[in-house]
Amino acid sequence: MKNIVVGLLAIILGLIVLAFPLAGLVAASVLTGFVILMIAIWLLIVGGSQLEISKTAGILNLILGIIVLIIGIGLIFSPALFAFLTGFLLYLAGIFMIIAGIIALASRNEFKNATWVGILGIILGILYIILGTLAFDPIYLGILIGIWLVISGILALFE
Repeated sequence: MKNIVVGLLAIILGLIVLAFPLAGLVAASVLTGFVILMIAIWLLIVGGSQLEISKTAGILNLILGIIVLIIGIGLIFSPALFAFLTGFLLYLAGIFMIIAGIIALASRNEFKNATWVGILGIILGILYIILGTLAFDPIYLGILIGIWLVISGILALFE
């Protein structure tokens, strides 16, 4: 019963995001920004409390907390930053998958299924790079989020 409710909610939310992709992107950016903001506050508190025990660890946590705070505030107020970071991470993941695929192909003599793993890694890496290119545009990223929600909802219904 729980999967049916979650699946239907995901499908409905996905259709809403597909109808209004920028609103969905703004919502995702703000939610992500608030979560990162909470992490920043935690890092600042931990850094402040560690100063008495270890100056180095305390200062490093404070510096990291300030950087994460800036990113969190940026995500809350700039959905374009969210789109840029998403596109960049998809590009990076795609490049790593292509490299892993090439390594798997190079080691196919030692491992039984390395050929298929290598080919799949390269194909998925190329797909990630294509999605990363689309994700740099906030409207396309909103559409990708909507499609993901609809697919996740459908899969939850069949679970």
